[in-house]
Amino acid sequence: MKNDRGWLPGARELEWIESIAAPILPAQLATEDAAEPNDIPIVDRHSGRVRSALAAGRRRIVEVGTAYGYSTLWLAIGQPADGTIVTIDPDRGRTDLARGWWRQAGIPDARITVVSAKALEAFAANEPALAGPFDLAFIDALKPEYGAYLDALVPRLAPGALIVADNVLWSGRVADPSDHEPSTVALRTFDERILADDRFRATILPVGDGLLIAGLRG
Repeated sequence: MKNDRGWLPGARELEWIESIAAPILPAQLATEDAAEPNDIPIVDRHSGRVRSALAAGRRRIVEVGTAYGYSTLWLAIGQPADGTIVTIDPDRGRTDLARGWWRQAGIPDARITVVSAKALEAFAANEPALAGPFDLAFIDALKPEYGAYLDALVPRLAPGALIVADNVLWSGRVADPSDHEPSTVALRTFDERILADDRFRATILPVGDGLLIAGLRG
């Protein structure tokens, strides 16, 4: 067992991992190129690859927050070919662009359903596409609403489902007890809540901006 807390993976290791990983698709490159000048936040590739690995074998996925559909695409690539994703976002302009990139990647339209509404309103209205049961839920939307998303999602999950949430370290601010900015407080509360919840086995990976992974105990 190696226990060297003085060493942490850095740019060299990340570049090496990237060099041996599956090639990035042109559609993914196009999404990255479009996101940067338009200031659309997307996950980094390393976080994307984790999502894709977690999606393997997960046939019914729900995603809260679509934006340009970059995470959606990583999930779809990792899913079995008969898998489906329901993704929620009120911005039709962005999700229409996302659909174009999904098509470019060869993902059939039938595999990805877009619910064009605010997430909590869609859940409260019992939108049929969100009925579940889902075996993976990905959260990456309004940070103060993470706890409410969790409450809405749990009844829609199958036993053994995964909950994956992005930005849970919030550029290091969540670990700073003196930071009381509302999004920081909401994320800190969400992290503490789900890691203490006996219904889950959960951890946080220091990947990208922090990735929480929680398995629903069946």
